[in-house]
Amino acid sequence: MAPTKQAPMRQAITLKGSTNLVTEFFKYAVNTILFQRGVYPEDDFHMVKKYGQTVLVTQDLALENYLDKILRQVNKWLLAGGVTQLVVAIISKDTRTPLERWVFDVNLVEQPSAESSEQAAAKPEAEIQAEIRSILKQIVSTVTFLPIIDEPTVFNILAYTSESADVPADEWVDTDPLAIEASKSQQVKLRSFSTDVHRIEAMVAYRYEG
Repeated sequence: MAPTKQAPMRQAITLKGSTNLVTEFFKYAVNTILFQRGVYPEDDFHMVKKYGQTVLVTQDLALENYLDKILRQVNKWLLAGGVTQLVVAIISKDTRTPLERWVFDVNLVEQPSAESSEQAAAKPEAEIQAEIRSILKQIVSTVTFLPIIDEPTVFNILAYTSESADVPADEWVDTDPLAIEASKSQQVKLRSFSTDVHRIEAMVAYRYEG
């Protein structure tokens, strides 16, 4: 009797693999936000192919180095389970008023019990990339409803960490949350994506004077 063929299995993504995916996503999400919201001139960006689509990435060396430094630390925090939320805050350069807060909540996916882990199928990478594509496209499409920013802006990246997280005191300091006052704030929930280890929930809050 011929042996029955088993369905091909894919190994579940590791913590390190998931951490690298989430860090990389954050890099492209930040670049997309900075481009779409006009924080930096269009000429500062160039097109690259990623996740099966074209994304814009800064070619400003100072900004690139700044983001790389932040992403290295974010990667360490993710590996240690020490970061719960990442925020890109866009602020008026002149008045320092927070105009937008792009929030990315970082959650750990509940792992299956030992009894069910053998049956749990690993999430295909193509599915993860499709979810990431959807978020980046959604960030691009937000220009259709977010208020036009017609003043110079700057940005800050905020990290919310657990009490046990190792925070380099010479590089990261406690800061104002740069919240938008509730009476003038509108929020839009964006899509999410998940790996076998992490789930990223996204939303944008923006200042609305209506």
